[in-house]
Amino acid sequence: MSAIYDNWERLVRATLRREDLLLSAQRTPSDISTVSESPSFNFSDPSHSASSFNISSSLVGDSFTYHQNLQATNYISGSNLIKHRSSNVGLKGALVSAVAQELVKELALANQDQGQYALQFPTRFRILEEELKIMQVFISEASKLKENRETVRTVLPVLRELIYEADDLVLDSKIRDDYRKMKGASGFFLYLSEIYFRYQTGKKLTEINTRIKRTRDNLKSYYTPSQRPSSQNGNDTVRRWTAPVINQSEVVGLKEDAAKVRGWILGQNEPLLHLAIVGLGGLGKTTLAKMIYRDVNLKRRFQEKIWVSFSQPVKEDEIMKSMLKQLNADGSGSPKGDMLSTIHGLLSDKAYLIVLDDVWSTDDGWWERISGGLPVKEGHNSCIIITSRIKTVVKNMGVQDAQIHQPRYLNDEESWKLFCKVARVSEVDEQNTKLVEEGKEIVKKCGGLPLAIKTVGGLLSSEERSSIKWRRIRETFHEKLTSMGDNCSEGNGHVIASLQLSYDELPAFLKPCILCFLIYPENYEVDADQLIRLWVGEGFVSGNSTETVTESALKCLSELISRCLVEVAQRRNYDGSVYTCKVHDMVRDLTIKIAREEDFCSFDANRNHIADVGSRRLGVTQETKLSALRGNSKLRALLLTTTHYIGFNRKTELAKIKSLRVLDLSHARLDYVFVKDLWDWITSLKRLVCLSLRDVAQLLEVPNSIGKLLGLQVLILGECKDLKKLPTSIINLPRLIILDVGNCPSLRCLPQGFSKLSKLQELYGFKIAGTGKASGSHLAELKAVTELRVLQIDITEDSTIEDQELEILAQLEKLKILSINAGDCKDKNILSKLNKLSPPSSIEELYLKHYLGETTPAWINPRSLQQLQYLSVENSGIEKMNQEFWGDEEYKWDVKGLCLKFCQRLEVSWEELQSVMPEIRHLEVCQCNLLVSFPC
Repeated sequence: MSAIYDNWERLVRATLRREDLLLSAQRTPSDISTVSESPSFNFSDPSHSASSFNISSSLVGDSFTYHQNLQATNYISGSNLIKHRSSNVGLKGALVSAVAQELVKELALANQDQGQYALQFPTRFRILEEELKIMQVFISEASKLKENRETVRTVLPVLRELIYEADDLVLDSKIRDDYRKMKGASGFFLYLSEIYFRYQTGKKLTEINTRIKRTRDNLKSYYTPSQRPSSQNGNDTVRRWTAPVINQSEVVGLKEDAAKVRGWILGQNEPLLHLAIVGLGGLGKTTLAKMIYRDVNLKRRFQEKIWVSFSQPVKEDEIMKSMLKQLNADGSGSPKGDMLSTIHGLLSDKAYLIVLDDVWSTDDGWWERISGGLPVKEGHNSCIIITSRIKTVVKNMGVQDAQIHQPRYLNDEESWKLFCKVARVSEVDEQNTKLVEEGKEIVKKCGGLPLAIKTVGGLLSSEERSSIKWRRIRETFHEKLTSMGDNCSEGNGHVIASLQLSYDELPAFLKPCILCFLIYPENYEVDADQLIRLWVGEGFVSGNSTETVTESALKCLSELISRCLVEVAQRRNYDGSVYTCKVHDMVRDLTIKIAREEDFCSFDANRNHIADVGSRRLGVTQETKLSALRGNSKLRALLLTTTHYIGFNRKTELAKIKSLRVLDLSHARLDYVFVKDLWDWITSLKRLVCLSLRDVAQLLEVPNSIGKLLGLQVLILGECKDLKKLPTSIINLPRLIILDVGNCPSLRCLPQGFSKLSKLQELYGFKIAGTGKASGSHLAELKAVTELRVLQIDITEDSTIEDQELEILAQLEKLKILSINAGDCKDKNILSKLNKLSPPSSIEELYLKHYLGETTPAWINPRSLQQLQYLSVENSGIEKMNQEFWGDEEYKWDVKGLCLKFCQRLEVSWEELQSVMPEIRHLEVCQCNLLVSFPC
């Protein structure tokens, strides 16, 4: 330790002597303080001090003067004198603060330019961030030339690596700055650590900038980007998992096909009919199967309906688990034989319809085993529909030639009709002769394939209605088709070319967003919330002054859907919000090719997503071999997808990974996991931006060391049933914007101090503490969290709301979604306080759950909630609506959606509600037996 002191003392002495020489040449009688000789300062002697000293630098043009007795720092820049109060720190702390920047120069003795650069690198960081935005677009556009430019092909991977390095450096510096602010200006070793960090950062930054410039110069001779970078949040743009969800208004040309298949089913005279829909990818096989699955004429024919999407390779146990889930049974942990027996029992006395979508193979005999377990009974008239690209596959599954249907290609009229729907061609547009001519030429090149038409139409839906623009798209499409060669004659070339065109035309910030679907297995239903958190953690999307990062991400998802690159599996009925989504298998094929070129994530020769030493992103399945991560220093995102188990201890290869930004262990089971080792690893991930531990069984508490994750923006702990405690350090996470601790029944209260989380935008599970819980959170703390857009409040029998807290919510002027779970609380004082709350008028969605008051709270009225669009009341003991609810002639509800569930005592008529809610478009009612004349 003494050696360290000696080295640092020599450095400081040298700096002071050098700066004294500079100062003596500049000194005037008007100087605030003078240094007549090189100061002698003994670090080890606390009594050795000086009342003031001055250090200046001709390189920076600034000087600092410290006056010990005044406890203030004078900052001199040119002729201006600005005084800043300093914290009450000792002379040692003030000394190191004054010489910190100069000491960086002294550590770079051999290179004075680097010292200057380190002093200025905060400004250089801003320049670098702008340069990174330009580079992202540069890569996006130059990538289109790779097949023709070998130099571009060679340079682009180098440039991508530079961007990753620079991105890490920017994040490390931001986190370090937060750490410095949190610790304050005290502690000698803190300053020495800061000085060393600045030196290393300046050194890395110089190297990166030099390499970027050299690489750009090489690339520029071959290609010059045509545009400035697109906005990261998507504001500059206009706006396959298969599931039995279909928008009939978007279906064109399949009515005759549907009638034929329907006729086979209605005319069957056998206990179990096998039929198939076979054809090229993108021909409409799945769409046709969806039409049959949702056909109202067949609704009463089948008591049970099951939809199974297939992935490659076929996973027999996953097929059976999916079937059981749709039969409201659980197959987790059960042997295959037991699951098959359960399926047989649940279907044995019923007529059933099973759709097997996108089957590629019957290898390994999986179909013989499953089909052998399905009940076949006379008089039940069950049906199995199989979709596949391969006729021999469906014949091997028992389908006769007479029951194999191949959808036809769309004719010119149908193709144009579908294109107009997707591209949003209006009647006015159809008056533009040149535009229509270009449009029909584009449609002609799609070869009558619905997917190709929808993909190109989705692309043009966001483009300006210009014949010149459309001609450029047509010519590019033609080039793609020409490059496909003989593949186009096979049919799929039209689809692949249209998909490639649509991908190439994506704004730069959307390209990594679509590639993220590859982290999930083929035909996997992706949870939209998880996908958005991944985008946020990776930095693919960002918010701005008018919208949150989540709102920005939702726009990105909407854009990908509108371009027909992403398909919606499940939506919310009220407003169409996406719950789950996926990509078509042909989109996946294309993006795998791109991901390999872009080094986005890793695949084996069979297109299976794998872990290896170069993996940047990894979705963990039962087949994933984490040992293959040995030596990996690039991994940025890791998510559990189709497995709940992740064996972990400090000796595993995963424990050596330190580069993660996104870690999602949702639904994990901690069996065979050393929990302390797991937490030690998690809290060592200094770059972690998003941590999700949703529904992790046996998670009892979060350690205080989570406070070390200063870069954390998203923390998801919702649905952890055993979670009992959160550390106080959680309130010191300066960048946190999303915190979810909802549905954690064992968690009695949250730590005090939420007012520090000033950047918080979404808060789920805010538990209001009782009077006796001084360390718990109270409603008043939300006063300072003014960026909140989403707030879910949980009330318990112990909760206390003071009179002075009743107006707190009104101060959250940006709040859009408010959910109050009253927890079936019967305390009259709490119910009275809830009745007197004053939410802001900005509320657009309101959820009231487990509320046992006799009437709705008085503040739920059209005068107070003029922007409300959706109202949901669930599991409540309400008997009637409060008188304020009905409004008056001046104020009526503008609500578009209403949900009433499990309100057994509520008495109200549909006519009454409709008279004050004339704009209702969506109504959902369940288990409210006293409602009168409701249409559902």
